[in-house]
Amino acid sequence: MSPTCVDLFAGCGGLSLGLGAAGFSTLLGVEAHADPFSTYKLNLLDRKGDRHLWPSWLEKQPWKAEELLRCHRDKLAELKGSVDLVAGGPPCQGFSMNGLRRPDDPRSQMVDVYLDYVHLLRPRLVLLENVVGFQSMKHRAGGTYRDYAVRELVRLGYDCWTDVVRSSDWGVPQRRPRFVLIAALKGTLPGIDPIQRLKVARRAFLHERGLGPGTTDSKAALSDLEGLSDLRADKEWGSKGFFALSRAAKAKTPYQSLMRLGSRGQPEDLRLPRHGAATVRRMQEILDNCERGVCLRPQDRARLGIKKRSTTALDPNDIAPTISTLPDDLIHYSEPRSMTVREHARLQSFPDWFSFRGPYTTGGSRRKDACPRYTQVGNAVPPLLAEALGETLIGLLAVQQQNQIAHFPDSVDVRRKSSPDFREIADADLVATL
Repeated sequence: MSPTCVDLFAGCGGLSLGLGAAGFSTLLGVEAHADPFSTYKLNLLDRKGDRHLWPSWLEKQPWKAEELLRCHRDKLAELKGSVDLVAGGPPCQGFSMNGLRRPDDPRSQMVDVYLDYVHLLRPRLVLLENVVGFQSMKHRAGGTYRDYAVRELVRLGYDCWTDVVRSSDWGVPQRRPRFVLIAALKGTLPGIDPIQRLKVARRAFLHERGLGPGTTDSKAALSDLEGLSDLRADKEWGSKGFFALSRAAKAKTPYQSLMRLGSRGQPEDLRLPRHGAATVRRMQEILDNCERGVCLRPQDRARLGIKKRSTTALDPNDIAPTISTLPDDLIHYSEPRSMTVREHARLQSFPDWFSFRGPYTTGGSRRKDACPRYTQVGNAVPPLLAEALGETLIGLLAVQQQNQIAHFPDSVDVRRKSSPDFREIADADLVATL
């Protein structure tokens, strides 16, 4: 029987996809926004033969994690004992170094909702991933959010390990450092450091997929999607001034071969806007005369009349910077144009068969609450990194089983109480007896 997990704040499904590839069956993916949930549903719930499941008692729709707890707490409690892993990343905008980093941001308070699920489901393992800022942003209860999450999980009866890992170390053609927390029921992994296990397995993970030992650069990820001279009318948007790129008939690198597995015909999300002549000239100027792989220098922005600070021309011989949620932050490394959703997805390690739903972009007053395709890709956990984490977690579950550790120690009653602000856990001294 496959190990089981619940994916919280699932987005479009990057974490669920990777965990499924590693061997987990996802019992439930909880996502509040309609657009990423439609992507999740299309690729992971409606796909035949997939490992991703859904409870028969629950309507297959977007759910806010806190509302699902409030409306179906008793039904969720019945899953206790059947969930091996609770995984997910509470919305990262509140912790991002590029954001306002407000502790009172409702998105920041989703950490407590995440902990409520851990308390209710009592999984053998816990995986919490987030932006690097999670370990430095101050928490109102003292210390950082990393300190708070560890402290609360220890009170719930878990041992914890944390670190920052680089997605590029696991084949993802993008820097994208991520904070990772792994927790296990107290005493069930004696003498084992899960993060160290993850790192030791890296070379074998890459070798099994035809990657490594070095990183995957931008050209190795994208060169089969080049070709401004071979544009075709986009079937959905051609009448509105959009073209579509074509994927080359054959893969040119091992990474491209990996991304093509399970994909037949041309992938979706290759829509490309028809840039004006002035825009093309400016992008070509950036490619010809500006440093690659880093945001434009202030002197270059001034010379080119560009106010936007995040504009970056990709370096074909290096990994991409951490991609954002905007289509015009990156300039293609060899062609004077912006990047397609599919190219962003390639840099995130989404396979070519994975398609996205919802609008491509959203501007104006709708931007704050919208989640278009570029945003879905930019917010996702890279599936290759998720798969590496999943393989390590499955190995840890095997260790727990070999040690014949009871899933629910009868001698301890761990209770998590709700308060108007942040929740507290009672009977902490009893937890220490686990």
